[in-house]
This record gives sequence, C-alpha cells and structure tokens, in this order.
Amino acid sequence: MKITLKDGSVKEYANSMSVIDIAKDISEGLARMACAGEVNGEVVDLRTVVDKDCELNILTFNEDAGKGAYRHTASHVLAEAVKRLYPHAKLAIGPSIDTGFYYDFDVEPFDREALDKLEKEMKKIIKEGAELEKFTLPRAEAIQFMKDRDEPYKVELIEDLPEDSVISFYKQGDFVDLCAGPHLMSTKNIKAIKLISSSGAYWRGSEKNKMLTRVYGTAFTKNADLDAYLAHLEDVKKRDHNKLGREMEIFTTVDVIGQGLPLIMPNGTKILQTLQRWIEDEEEKRGYVRTKTPFMAKSDLYKISGHWDHYKEGMFVLGDEEVDKEVFALRPMTCPFQYYVYKSAQRSYRDLPLRYGETSTLFRNEDSGEMHGLTRVRQFTISEGHLIVRPDQMDEEFKGCLDLARYCLKTLGLEEDVTYRLSKWDPNNKEKYIGTEEVWEETQGRIRKILIDLEIPFTEEEGEAAFYGPKVDIQAKNVYGKEDTMITIQWDALIAEQFDMYYIDQNGDKVRPYVIHRTSMGCYERTLAWLIEKYAGLFPTWLCPEQVRVLPISEKYHDYAKKIESQLKDNGIHCSVDERAEKIGYKIRETRLDRVPYMLVVGQKEEEEGLVSVRSRYLGDEGQKPLDTFINDICKEIRTKEIKKIEVEQ
Repeated sequence: MKITLKDGSVKEYANSMSVIDIAKDISEGLARMACAGEVNGEVVDLRTVVDKDCELNILTFNEDAGKGAYRHTASHVLAEAVKRLYPHAKLAIGPSIDTGFYYDFDVEPFDREALDKLEKEMKKIIKEGAELEKFTLPRAEAIQFMKDRDEPYKVELIEDLPEDSVISFYKQGDFVDLCAGPHLMSTKNIKAIKLISSSGAYWRGSEKNKMLTRVYGTAFTKNADLDAYLAHLEDVKKRDHNKLGREMEIFTTVDVIGQGLPLIMPNGTKILQTLQRWIEDEEEKRGYVRTKTPFMAKSDLYKISGHWDHYKEGMFVLGDEEVDKEVFALRPMTCPFQYYVYKSAQRSYRDLPLRYGETSTLFRNEDSGEMHGLTRVRQFTISEGHLIVRPDQMDEEFKGCLDLARYCLKTLGLEEDVTYRLSKWDPNNKEKYIGTEEVWEETQGRIRKILIDLEIPFTEEEGEAAFYGPKVDIQAKNVYGKEDTMITIQWDALIAEQFDMYYIDQNGDKVRPYVIHRTSMGCYERTLAWLIEKYAGLFPTWLCPEQVRVLPISEKYHDYAKKIESQLKDNGIHCSVDERAEKIGYKIRETRLDRVPYMLVVGQKEEEEGLVSVRSRYLGDEGQKPLDTFINDICKEIRTKEIKKIEVEQ
C-alpha cells in the first residue's frame, strides 16, 4: 500500500500498519511527539490500522486536532483521579476545548484545596504510565457494562445511540470510560497539567436537568508553555470585564433586581452616552432617519413577523392567550415596528432607500446559565437599523452597512479582533425558515460575492441564519476565548410579503422592497464589556468617563484648580479637581489607579504663569504647558478619537 504524507512524499508498505508504527518508521522523534493521525482528512487514533492507499498526516501538539487528543487524554486522567478520591462520583462528559479540557461529575462541588488534591493524584496517575487500550461492545452490552459500573449518565448517552451501534471504550489501568477517542498511547506522555477552576454546569446544558460539578483544566507538552499560559490567565483575570467593570464602578448587579439586569453606574453611563451620541451622529451623516418605537406590542404583531412561531420561548410574554383578550410581549427586536413607520404613507421608488435607525432597548429571556456580566443580559440596547431598499439597490446598501460596521470597529480600535462569518440556512432543516430554497441560495450567493469583492476574509456556517434570511455576523472572543456575535447585517428578501410592504415603481406597479436588518456597533452593553477587556480599563481618552483630573499641591491653589476645571468643562472635557488634604504623590498614585489619562498638577509657579504641569499615561511627566496649549491638544485627541500608545507602566 502507498501512504502519501503531508509533504507529498510517499511511503510503501507490504502489510497493514498502525498509524503509530508508520510514525515510528518515519522518525522515532515524530512518534514520540505524535498525538493522533489524520487519514484522508479524518482524525483517527494512533492505534488505527491503515490497510490501503491513503493520505496520512501525523498530528502533534502543534496541530489543533493533536492538541485535542492530548488534552482529551488529560480529561480521562482527571476522571480517574476523581473516581479514586471520590468513588461515589458519577461520570458525565469530559471533552477537550480550545483552552484545555473539562469534565462534568455528579459530585459535591470542589474548592481550591480539593482541586489541588486532584491535581496531585493526576500527576501520580501520569507517573504510573498506564497504556490506554481501546475496546468495543455492542450497544446492549455497553449499556449493561455501564449499569454494572453504576454510571447512569454514560448509560443515558449510550441509550441515545442507534440500536446497531458499536460502542467504543478506553481503558487505562482499572479505569474505563465511554469514549470515541482519539487518545494518546499512554498517560505518561502528558508532561504538564493544571486544574484551573470548578463551577456548576447543568447536565446536557439544560436547566431542567441536574446541576453537576464541572472541573476545568489544561495540559501542555512543556512546563514553560504551561507557565506562560498561567501568566496569561492572570492577565485575563485583570481584564475580565465582570470583575474590572465593577471595580471601576462602571456597572453592578443586584439579586433583588434580577439576573441579566445590570445597573449601569455613572462612569458606565458616561461611556455609553459618548458612544451613543457618536453612533447617532455618524448614522445621520450616512443618511439615516431616526425613529422611536414602543417597548412592547400585542402578540398580533409578532405573529405577522413570524417571531411568535419561531422565537416565542425567548420573549417576555405579558398575559395568557387562553385567558386574556389581548396578550402583549416586550420587544426582542425593532424591525416590525419600523415596518409600520414605512407603511404609514405610500412610497415611491424615488423614496428608496429609506434608512431607519433607532437606539433600541430590547428584551430577551435568556437562560440563567447563559448570562454573564454585560455580554449576555436580558435587557440591552443596540444601534439598530432597518433599510428598506429596491432590489437593485440591495448590493450597494449592504456594502454600505459593512462599511459603517468596519468604520465603527476601526474607530474603537477593534478591527483586528474580529472575524467575519456568512451565516446560512440549514437545507436539512427547512421547517425552521421561511422562503424557498431558490431564494436562500440566491441571497447567500450575493452576500458571498459582496464579501469577496470587498476582500473580507470570512467563514461560512450552516444553521446560523435568521429564520427570514442569511446574514454576515462579525464575531469576537472575550478574554476567556468565548466567541460572541458583536455586529450583524442581515439580508431579507422575504419579510415584505408578510407585512404587505410595497413601493410604486416607475411603471406605477406595486413592488415588494427588500430589507436589511443591521447594527452599526452592535449591543452597547456587550461592546462596553469588550472595550473594558480590550483596554484593561485604560480606554482611549475620548471614551474615558473622566479625562482629566486637576491636582492642586495644597489648599492655597484650589481656586486656580477650580478655574482650570471650569475652562476644561467649557471645552467639553470630562474633568474633576482633587481637593483632598493629601500629599501630591498620593493624589498622583490614586489618579493613576483610577485610570484617568491626564492629570494636571498645579502650584505657585503654574498659577503665576498660567501653566499646568502635565502627567499622562502616554508619556509620563510631560512637563509644564500653557493651559490653552493643553486644551487644544486634548480637544484634538478627543475630536479625532485618537488611540494613543501607552508608553508608561500603569
């Protein structure tokens, strides 16, 4: 048989061979690093026997799939450690993930001390170096096998598989786990592990099921790489918006108000106000007109739009259809409201495109397990817009929406942190969507061409479209690596029919318009969380809730400090005066800790000569400047929304 390797070279063998034996034949060093194989594009176990011509890639820790096999083995080591120390624990699932692995157990919660004991036991198991052996059983025998081991969650997983399935298991010493693999050859191949944290997780992700204990860990091939990752996690903790946002008094939450309903505090409100004014002004420059629509509507509206059938479970419904004459719901979107703004008058082809924009407060009934800080909440505000366009205008208007989104990202310094995704329908699940296959394929094709024409790299994902049309989703990851949609632009060639929307064309005929649903910056709360983490609270000056703090060196210079504050405020600069009876060194340290970008120190010389001594996070001690010069410089920085490089250590 002929084995074509990744570099194009060909190996020939007279007999069938396992992937690991082929790796050894290529190089003993490669075999030592091997984590899994890839045969004709399919990731397989190193034990897999190759018996015919194929393309083979030996996967090491440097490849994602190899890393996955390595860390999946580490999750089995964790499971064995838990069963040794907590024999009553029941095993659930334990996959590898981008940052390492986790395993869910039906067992009491683990504190840090318990995690340390588990980690010690894992290292003992690794040192023992048991070989991992794969074996299979018919489904009925596999069910009984796991019943005999008193593992009800494994039994449930097997029972969900077809009756003719052959079930695979992996054994290491006395420990056995239900698993499809792939895995390393031995536990001794794991070189560096760390248990990171423990939390609760519902079985199969449903709050209707039992809460299990989830343990997160990671594994590397070198201790140095593990140390670097742990240092990264420390930086992540400092940037976590859920922690930092509270420390900076940007937002808070209160149990009696409710989960997913954050209170935005004055500092956070100032940032959101700055963002909102900027977005609304920019949209006006681009031809948008603004609407203001109700926070709720009768169920009749959502039945017309299709949301009642497709999205009711995610809405806050006020009333009972079986009892109440009228049932209302808080709006999860603004689109149907703006359609009726459009329908309030007859429209001509000359009136289009019509670009409606609204700073919309929306409500969505998120699952409690999904909510986190500001990134996923039940009440939020978005820079929402709907464009009513002629079909011949659709491509250019869609490009205009992409241009606006990219401008917003660039201005915020976030353009390098995003990826673009063409979210398509799922042709194997057509009942989820409205419209014909021809319409979906045509609209998806046009979006694909737009992205290619604009030279925007993108991926494609089936099943991520809205029920009424495909879309471009602009994705970003938080500091923990969780991906969220930040901005979305949706193509809708179908909804006008449901709302009987039309315009009069040049021939006097009624024609259905197309609709673009879009956000320019996305959700304000989620963007604020993103900015906190991106800048670790050291926002660009134009976004800072406090841009300048004036520090008089003693009480004698309070009047001069107040005069400076007045001039700064007259120029629209967010500022304050620190009048506390503290030493100037202490005030400087406090200002730096409060992440204020500029501080103006004033004393006798400054008052006599109309100067300010400038200290900034960008250059440190910038020396004395005339007040007018400082004001001109910072006003230009704010006006141009400049993102300066921070030169001094904070």
